[in-house]
Amino acid sequence: MSTASAAPQITGATAAEWRPSVNPWMVAISVMMSTFMVVLDSSIANVALPHIAGNLSASTDESTWVLTSYLVSNAIMLPASGWIARRIGRKRLLMLSILSFTGASMLCGLSIGMPMLIVARILQGFGGGGMQPLAQSILLESFPPDQHGKAMALYGIGIVVAPVIGPTLGGWITDSYSWRWIFYINLPVGLLALLLSNIYIEDPPYLRHVGRIAIDYLGFGLLAIWLGAMQLVLDKGQEADWFEATWIRWLTAASAIALVSFVARELITRHPIVQLHVLLNRNFFVGTIITGIYGVVLYGVTAVMPLFLQTVLGYSALSSGVAVSPRGLGSLISMIAVGAVANRVDNRILLCIGLLIFGYSCFVLGHVNLGISMGSVALPNFINGFGGGFVFVPLTTMAMGLLRKQEIGNAAGIYNLMRNIGGSVGISVLTAFLVRGSQTHQNYLAAHVTAGSAASMTAIQDLASRYSMGGADAATAHQLALGAIYRNMQQQATVLAYADNFRLLGYLALVCIPLALFLVPPQRGAQRHVEMGE
Repeated sequence: MSTASAAPQITGATAAEWRPSVNPWMVAISVMMSTFMVVLDSSIANVALPHIAGNLSASTDESTWVLTSYLVSNAIMLPASGWIARRIGRKRLLMLSILSFTGASMLCGLSIGMPMLIVARILQGFGGGGMQPLAQSILLESFPPDQHGKAMALYGIGIVVAPVIGPTLGGWITDSYSWRWIFYINLPVGLLALLLSNIYIEDPPYLRHVGRIAIDYLGFGLLAIWLGAMQLVLDKGQEADWFEATWIRWLTAASAIALVSFVARELITRHPIVQLHVLLNRNFFVGTIITGIYGVVLYGVTAVMPLFLQTVLGYSALSSGVAVSPRGLGSLISMIAVGAVANRVDNRILLCIGLLIFGYSCFVLGHVNLGISMGSVALPNFINGFGGGFVFVPLTTMAMGLLRKQEIGNAAGIYNLMRNIGGSVGISVLTAFLVRGSQTHQNYLAAHVTAGSAASMTAIQDLASRYSMGGADAATAHQLALGAIYRNMQQQATVLAYADNFRLLGYLALVCIPLALFLVPPQRGAQRHVEMGE
């Protein structure tokens, strides 16, 4: 089994005592600028898909590859970033990732056809996948342990707030200018992030003295097959009716075989791409499970709510973005508050409070109906974001708090990958539940619209009378009345399916609370290690 010995041999004291030679807050600004750009871009493109499809003469199905191509390459890069950083240096990888993402953004804006845009999005995904775990590991190593809460609060602002304002900003840019500008706006931000990273980011000692590490081509290939096939299944499964499609079954089998083979390969090779031994740390193992479930809940709410507002209530992209934007404000407030008290309050208490608030907001959203106002949407979204801040900061701090510094880069890749996989699984499953739930509720509702139902007959007769007053003959008025009743029944069935999804997300948030009790606060865990002489 591969162990920590595969990592460079730097004394524990050297790794523990190292601090950047510059102000850590300048380091934080440097890495967060690039991370915010990446996370914002991943959500901002969603609302522009219809415009992209029309401008490049592509179908709606073809345009979804703009998202799928990015997600596949991003997923492959996330767990591999730690290994690449050990091989070429973290600062160099970060700058290459920023350069790749920024250059690919320019190519996206200049695209003259769908194939060129998809290739550019693949390059964007590789660049973005490298930046997220690097930013997290750089922040945790640049700040002393007693300030990890503040560091993760800053990181969380980029990770949690950016997806909230992304659809609003994307809708405004697309409506006011052109879809190409959602990519062009990355250029000045990316160049500034590149400059700041060159000035303020530096490699710690254990990455400066790394010799040449053998390239595990087989491991990387298995990693790419596993994550690439899985992401394709999750992203395209609903469109293809899941396992009714032969190619979905083949890709699922390929992904499962590649996963098992990849794990076996990483356990026996001397230089693994992903050092799985970090999962032996209890806090990191439990934290990874919780962040996977939390990814389902977080990305599920973020994806389902705008869909409900636009498809059911008829909101425009901009209006739906405005309705959910209070979530970003709630996250911002709570992360600042949690960052200030994280070092003085048991992080498990903060985490459980956050999960309770998050679950409560989902149950409130479970009461949506066709007459709901924008204010009634905005308030639970604010509560939802407020709870998210209490989850993200203490969870990340506890999950990473007991790892050695030279393990954090590798662990951050796994941690971010699990959150993204949770998000992909959540969106796919919720979409499937939405379709099937609508059909189920429609069957139940239709059973009550019969000739023997006095209420149904009265409603049909009232509608038919209105159509007759409008000039329709008796037969036509009756058919129009039946059509109106059927459309209303479809709408109600869809609303009930959305409500079911929101309640399901609430239950998932509550499920995480017992798991949180298995975590050890970083301060207590560090003291235990000291007493044991570790």
